[in-house]
Amino acid sequence: MACRFEITLAGEDARHVPAARDALREADRLEASLSVFRDTSDLTRINRHAALGPVDVDPELFALLARCHELHAATGGAFDITSTPLSRCWGFLRRQGRLPSAADIEAARSCVGMEAVALCAESSARAVHFTRPSIELNLGSIGKGYAVQCMAEHLSARGVRHALVSAGASSIVALGGRGWGWSIDLCARSAKLARLYLRNGALGTSGAGEQFVEVDGRRYGHVLDPRTGWPASGVRSASVVARDGATADALATAFLVGGPDLARAYCAAHQDVLALITVEGASRPELFGAFPGVVVEDP
Repeated sequence: MACRFEITLAGEDARHVPAARDALREADRLEASLSVFRDTSDLTRINRHAALGPVDVDPELFALLARCHELHAATGGAFDITSTPLSRCWGFLRRQGRLPSAADIEAARSCVGMEAVALCAESSARAVHFTRPSIELNLGSIGKGYAVQCMAEHLSARGVRHALVSAGASSIVALGGRGWGWSIDLCARSAKLARLYLRNGALGTSGAGEQFVEVDGRRYGHVLDPRTGWPASGVRSASVVARDGATADALATAFLVGGPDLARAYCAAHQDVLALITVEGASRPELFGAFPGVVVEDP
């Protein structure tokens, strides 16, 4: 998943270090199953064969793909795990960004769409089938959040009540949290935007400055809008606090694409979701929604 996974414990919880070491192995297990960069992964097997017919998957992966379908629908298509052809078209898969032609973008868009990913559940069997060719799944916009959530659940099952599980600065799950909770700084392009104190919740952050291509003085970021095929614009950073890491991760990407309007509409329709959206040119985020386990402090 191209990041460093960490588990933070307070000094008084040092007895839980063995449980933390075990939980870190969850990242290895999930990488082996969900990575598109491993030829033997379950996701690679789906991408290779699902256009030819149904591919059996285990209940865990099936449930994650079903959640991706739900989030795709709830965000009006701003979250879409089939957008790999667009990333390839723009050159971002190999970190060789370029400005493609309009025809190339439209050709890539024809290979994108969650509606072509059919999930089949019959009795105890679970299968995935692509209803048209050239569909590819990539869980990069939800995988790290899902992994830290699984690690937090592993810790909880071992009796750990307070821990901070992170995959870089973009995906964090707070288990417990004494006092106000775990202190987390939100930053974008090295600038501090806000400080959060988080208890029993997950934080996902997506930013526009990690990869980009510059053409004629205009910068095009690597986060693409699957509905148009063009890079998202207008939002500097999107952070989401939710009940689980997968949801927080996915919504952070969706709100970076859809901006304040999507964040406002989604948070109005869903409880226990807080969004912090920083538009280009702003020094602090705008808040939408609410989450019972978070306190937001201005920088």
